[in-house]
Amino acid sequence: MTRPNDQARLAVLIDADNAHAKYLQALFVEVAKFGTASVRRAYGDWTTNQLRSWKDTLLDHSVQPIQQFSYTQGKNATDSALIIDAMDLLHTGTVDGFCLVSSDSDFTRLAARVREQGLTAYGFGERKTPKPFVAACDTFVYVENLVAPETPEETIDRSEWKHDPKLDSLLKEAVTTAARDDDWATLGEVGSNLSRLASDFDSRTWGFSKLKDLMGAHPSYEVSHQSNGEGRQSTVMVRRKPAKRRR
Repeated sequence: MTRPNDQARLAVLIDADNAHAKYLQALFVEVAKFGTASVRRAYGDWTTNQLRSWKDTLLDHSVQPIQQFSYTQGKNATDSALIIDAMDLLHTGTVDGFCLVSSDSDFTRLAARVREQGLTAYGFGERKTPKPFVAACDTFVYVENLVAPETPEETIDRSEWKHDPKLDSLLKEAVTTAARDDDWATLGEVGSNLSRLASDFDSRTWGFSKLKDLMGAHPSYEVSHQSNGEGRQSTVMVRRKPAKRRR
């Protein structure tokens, strides 16, 4: 049985060797957007000083630490333990998706396997995360986006816009695909297209908390609100600005 998104049961599996405790609170706030974190585990060798900073944070968020000794140098026992537990959970049928927290490409195949099974794979990692792991997830969130940006979005306007070829290409494809005959597209459809085109698309990467604000600041697009009648919420529309005619 498919549950509503806010009731989706998620397994949050953290590779503590390749994640930072300072992001944990913000991470669970983000996870709550996708469902309920019914399983919360963090894997690592907790006897080492390297993971000492995790202790209080794990308790605060009811995360179960899973001890995994590093028996052999050069072999990542933590990754293996996490993957084995994930496969066990996958076959129990008790969760609807996995939140894999790591910046390690070793979880690429696991993310793909989760999707093959018909479940949702969410990835969380730093911007240095290898692209294969990012692409293997349905949605990938860069943990740097979970903290407040150094430059508030209110200070960014069209005159200061710095073009990013990747972003420009994604927006053009997403808007063009969703556009109606009059060239306008609903923001919701554009957002869905962006998620399909790039699992790591996130307006926060460019300093905006919402897609609407990003589109409104981009010099090549305009945003409008379409009325749906009295008492009903308006629909946010977006389109590429028409090319200026030469005189």
